[in-house]
Amino acid sequence: MCKKSLAAFVLSFLLSISLFSQSTATHAASQTVNFWSNLPNDELAQKIVDEMTDVELYSQILMFGWAGSEPPELLYEWVERGLGSVKVFGWNTDDIKLVAKSIASLQKKSNANRFQIPLFVATDQEGGWIRHVKGDTTITPGNMAVGASGYPYDAWYTAYYICREIKALGINMNFAPTVDLFTDHESTIIGTRSFGDDPKKSGILGTMFMYGSISAGIIPTVKHFPGHGDTSADSHGRLPVINIDFETFKNREIVPYRYLVEEKVPAVMSGHLSYPQIDPSGAPASLSKYFLTELLRNQLDYEGLIITDDMMMIGATVFAGSLSNAFKLAIEAGNDIILSSTTARLNDSLWTKNLDLMSRNSEFHSRVKDAAYRVIKSKLDYYKSSTYSPAPLYPDPEDLDKSIPDKDGEKFFLEQACRSVTVEKKGTMPLTKENAGNVLLIGSLNSFFEAAKLRYPDASEFRVSYDLGPNETQWVTNKLSGMNYYDTIIICVSCENHAKVAEYYKNKGKRVVILSTMSPIFAEPLDWADTVLLGYSWNCSYTLKAMVGLLNGEYAPVGVKPYK
Repeated sequence: MCKKSLAAFVLSFLLSISLFSQSTATHAASQTVNFWSNLPNDELAQKIVDEMTDVELYSQILMFGWAGSEPPELLYEWVERGLGSVKVFGWNTDDIKLVAKSIASLQKKSNANRFQIPLFVATDQEGGWIRHVKGDTTITPGNMAVGASGYPYDAWYTAYYICREIKALGINMNFAPTVDLFTDHESTIIGTRSFGDDPKKSGILGTMFMYGSISAGIIPTVKHFPGHGDTSADSHGRLPVINIDFETFKNREIVPYRYLVEEKVPAVMSGHLSYPQIDPSGAPASLSKYFLTELLRNQLDYEGLIITDDMMMIGATVFAGSLSNAFKLAIEAGNDIILSSTTARLNDSLWTKNLDLMSRNSEFHSRVKDAAYRVIKSKLDYYKSSTYSPAPLYPDPEDLDKSIPDKDGEKFFLEQACRSVTVEKKGTMPLTKENAGNVLLIGSLNSFFEAAKLRYPDASEFRVSYDLGPNETQWVTNKLSGMNYYDTIIICVSCENHAKVAEYYKNKGKRVVILSTMSPIFAEPLDWADTVLLGYSWNCSYTLKAMVGLLNGEYAPVGVKPYK
């Protein structure tokens, strides 16, 4: 960095700090209320935003994540500035006691601000494949498994037990349910995160997931509005374009959201998704005033929070041209919380340019103030109403063993997995140790081998990687070519290369059993096998136990494939 650039950087940084300090000091004397003042929620929220500085207003609508195992000092500086929300991402959650400690520390920092406004603390704990809080939290069967059982009861309790776990950590907002439809079967970004391809059924299951979350004390956030199901593109890397007309959109994508909006879902996440036949500008819905203000607010009468998907995704910035402009467009479109997985620098243009715009543009200032009002009002409704039993502001890391994993949830998730397993092709069932002959088990997960060995104690094991690469696939098939003395092959299939391993046994005169453990599309070409069971779940011991138990004839199957 040249001396001139360095000097400009330092000057900008010092000016930012100076403006923040002067602004806070000037308004401190006029403060009459704080978050815990005894006033009606709407009146108190309005009083707070009326007394806030521009710095405090804008900070309140931002949500930042952090990359390390603990929040950096920079994030604490943002909280001191008045940051409204933080997000717990999956790269820093193996130690859940440290997660709880970090959340408590951030909340204490926020409580030291003059309005004492707590943080929204969010995460993505959808169930199944998407589980950002790791450690000892439960790996559940997931949405498509819920769709296969079809019971609203299963959606409610799935959310309830998931949310009881994250609540113990001090997390108060969950970016779930996902109601994207399983329209594009090749999609690797949605897949088993979907309840299925039926819009009405997805709306009902999503609504029950919402109610289960609320009953556990967590604010649910339905996503990804207006629907991510009809594209295989991932908005992390590019802007997905969904070319459907409004009639299709109205009768398909938007239907689940109608259900949830009618039931007063408290938060909606806007997706970085372009629908050019509906909004000719080509803007992603997250930056589209038509989608968020005209359609969601005005036509669907939605009253809750609108939260962007991560603004660090290419799907947001490629249209806007820059991150600071993407933030500006997101605010103008109608979002109330702007999410960034990265903690911004204190002098980043996404901050300085938009803060400057607030001072020059009354319409933009009014939109930021309206968003801040919605955020604070939502926090007041969460912490001061009888609807929720809110998450602790200061969770105790040493108390987590009582709640995580949720002991009551363990029995439920095994039962739910049993209700979801689907018989795609019934061959030799029940397959028992008496009629199976010599058995070879091929899979990746310990829970599969443990469950299978209980039923087929003399079976041999062949372990492969869960994310099997092309070179390893060839090595595996070469190895299997010298192992032709088995009568029955039971193989777990969760990706395309697992299916290629299974294909080795086609026309080899073996009894082949396919346990499809992720998206069912990988098992579709394997209809030549003796038996095909669908489980829909990623790395879930409950589902693997349920599939092997069904194969052994221990219960009657009821699961139905949730798409055509």
